[in-house]
Amino acid sequence: MARAQETYGKKEREKKRLKKREEKAKKKAERQANAKTGSSLEDMLVYVDENGHFTDVPPDPTKKVKVDAESIVLGIPKKEEQEEEDPIRNGKVAFFDTSKGFGFINDSENQEKYFVHVSGLIDEIEENDKVTFELERGMKGMNAVRVKKS
Repeated sequence: MARAQETYGKKEREKKRLKKREEKAKKKAERQANAKTGSSLEDMLVYVDENGHFTDVPPDPTKKVKVDAESIVLGIPKKEEQEEEDPIRNGKVAFFDTSKGFGFINDSENQEKYFVHVSGLIDEIEENDKVTFELERGMKGMNAVRVKKS
């Protein structure tokens, strides 16, 4: 019968396996040597000081702050009443393509550009016309709707 051949690759794999086993045994021995014997619960506790940092020293009871439970707001704070701004805005048509049916309007107050589609028009518009419009949230941002010449 033929004997199994020991190739170079097999020898190298065996060496690596033995080396890993030795390293694992060394690490296990180190952990056992460094392990604390009889560690108690007090050694494992961590405290938070008045600044929010972790410490192993219990907090000083003289620095304790009394908090009124009713002053803590749970959830979203109520929206404050703010004055309702006029929904109708003024602007100038920067670009409008009648064949494609869309364009852009520059707001006269904040100089922002808003998209306008032919479906949002009340009057027919052309470039450089002064218009009044309202804003609605569209898929890609704010859109000008109910656009009329002013």
